[in-house]
Amino acid sequence: MRTQLPLPTRLPIDGRFEIDDTCIDCRLCNDLAPENFDADLDNDVHYVCKQPETPDELERVLDAFDSCPTESIRYLAQPTEE
Repeated sequence: MRTQLPLPTRLPIDGRFEIDDTCIDCRLCNDLAPENFDADLDNDVHYVCKQPETPDELERVLDAFDSCPTESIRYLAQPTEE
C-alpha cells in the first residue's frame, strides 16, 4: 500500500520519488531535473533514474513535482513492489 508523505524540505529524505502511469511524456521533469529523471523511449514515459542526494537536486525534483501537468510524480513512504 502506498502512503503519501509530506514533501521533504531538506536532506536527508525518507521515502522516494516515482512517476506513475499517468505520465504523458511531456518531458518537463527531464528538462527541470535531468540528473534525476530519464525517458523510456520504447514506452513514451519518464521515470526517476536517481533519487535526489543534494539540496540542489532536491530543489529541482520538487520543482518538477510542482510543475508536472498530470501530477504523475509521487513521493512515497516506501518503494513500491515490482
